[in-house]
Amino acid sequence: MYIYDTLTAAVADLEQRGYEHDFNLSAEYIECKAIDIRLMPEEFEIDEFYRFEGMTDPDDSSVIYAISSPVGNLKGVIIDAYGAYAENISPELLGKLKMHH
Repeated sequence: MYIYDTLTAAVADLEQRGYEHDFNLSAEYIECKAIDIRLMPEEFEIDEFYRFEGMTDPDDSSVIYAISSPVGNLKGVIIDAYGAYAENISPELLGKLKMHH
């Protein structure tokens, strides 16, 4: 695991290390619109994760997940706010993310 002072530094370093795709959370899967791919929870692994706390506002807290998938031999990142997805995603996807949150 690495130590980063900012979310921006984490994104830049992960990108240098090959985590080049930006994924977004959806109700049942994660997706990268740039390459038009959707991955179900069983199709990717969380390699690393980093939490960032807002200095003055707890609402500024976020987490970045470095993920990899044998589907297309992909590596990328998911950036999300703490708890923002809790009510909007499937139990399977939530369970996968909570293991690392």
